[in-house]
Amino acid sequence: MAIDESKAFVPLNIAVLTVSDTRSLEDDASGKVLAERVTAAGHHLAARDIVTDDVDAIRAKVKAWIADPGIDAIITTGGTGFTGRDVTPDAIEPLFEKRMDGFSIVFHLLSHAKIGTSTIQSRATAGTAGATYIFCLPGSPGACRDGWDGILAAQLDYRTRPCNFVEIMPRLDEHLKRGKAKG
Repeated sequence: MAIDESKAFVPLNIAVLTVSDTRSLEDDASGKVLAERVTAAGHHLAARDIVTDDVDAIRAKVKAWIADPGIDAIITTGGTGFTGRDVTPDAIEPLFEKRMDGFSIVFHLLSHAKIGTSTIQSRATAGTAGATYIFCLPGSPGACRDGWDGILAAQLDYRTRPCNFVEIMPRLDEHLKRGKAKG
């Protein structure tokens, strides 16, 4: 993987959603990690919010952002475990038009190198819906750093070679015939 410096950086509009019953924007360390990395990379933080660990609340917020033509990607943090309140994948995966199985695999490989077999306690997932990329990360700041630094920073950079998510954005909604993605 390499950066093609002859190509211009293309900033995306990225929304960050924290799923938590206990956090507020003021003490949301994981959402802060993602928001800081999004902007430091040169992207626009299109929105940032917190919702409770509730399928309907999560799904409503994500559906609204999918429908927003000003949002290219959504990154969620929290709710990917196995406890009764961990419902983020249950809320979001039914919205996927296409699953991104490789995201979970690569996330777990990166995570395993740092926390060993404890990585199996995460149901990190990703996919596309309505020409919007959606990535669901665990709720720890470390997992958010790993997901951004190890996967998303490169794949959301148009200059990354041999390929990246940005270059295929114009074709994500071919089947929708609505033209959300431009380029």
